[in-house]
Amino acid sequence: MSRVQTAFGLLIVLQAAHSVEEYFGHLWESFPPARFVVNLVSSNPERGFILANCVLIGFGLWCLLWPIRKRWAAATPLAWLWVGIETLNGISHPLSSIWQGGYTPGVVTAPMLLLAAGFLAVQLINLSHH
Repeated sequence: MSRVQTAFGLLIVLQAAHSVEEYFGHLWESFPPARFVVNLVSSNPERGFILANCVLIGFGLWCLLWPIRKRWAAATPLAWLWVGIETLNGISHPLSSIWQGGYTPGVVTAPMLLLAAGFLAVQLINLSHH
């Protein structure tokens, strides 16, 4: 398995852990963007959160198992998309906690997402130089 595949897989596992933290912390109740997204998915915010995160993790697994693993032309742009998503995730949670003056759901796992996104970015840059 390539380093990009390993880094991408790590990112998806960490996103799953992050989603669990957000779920148990009821992120949709305290973070307006999450509330907006889950209400687009379902009239029941908890169900909408579960569905949205299952789709996100499912998409990540699909990206890993097909485009990334099989080295499709779309693999690199998809991997960079995930770097962007998880970098935003890794930065927005701590900022939200600072803004609200305390713990917000997802802030514990957010730094791990940021580090994993950085690790994946380094692997993608290294791959482009070979």
